[in-house]
Amino acid sequence: MTGLTPYIHFDGHTRDALSFYASVFGGTTRLHTFAEFGRTDGPPDAIAHGLLVDSAISMYAADVGGAEPVFHAQGLMLSLLGTADPSTLHQWFARLGEGGEIIDDLQERAWNASDGQVRDRYGLHWLIGYEHPTDT
Repeated sequence: MTGLTPYIHFDGHTRDALSFYASVFGGTTRLHTFAEFGRTDGPPDAIAHGLLVDSAISMYAADVGGAEPVFHAQGLMLSLLGTADPSTLHQWFARLGEGGEIIDDLQERAWNASDGQVRDRYGLHWLIGYEHPTDT
């Protein structure tokens, strides 16, 4: 069984977004165009279905067609808490911040953990962090 996987509708930049996420998290993209799916509600080269594969995270995405709504969220973060070693999480945070906005630096917190928030260049809001080892 797999965990929750986001499926994001972008406004014509799915190809770029998934390529960016592959460069951040590793993996490759699989992209299927509107033309391949026989869709006529958008440009033939728009992405009807795309996914990030062989990556540290899972993600699906598509370009909107017809009257489909573009991704927009408030009060939602994609959490990567404890999903990799601290060094990797710091790298992901820095990469996601390129061309985006650091909302709260990835830093040590009073509760024996480090976390931070970043909104990437495609508008996704990420919470990234990890617990610090405790002495036993």
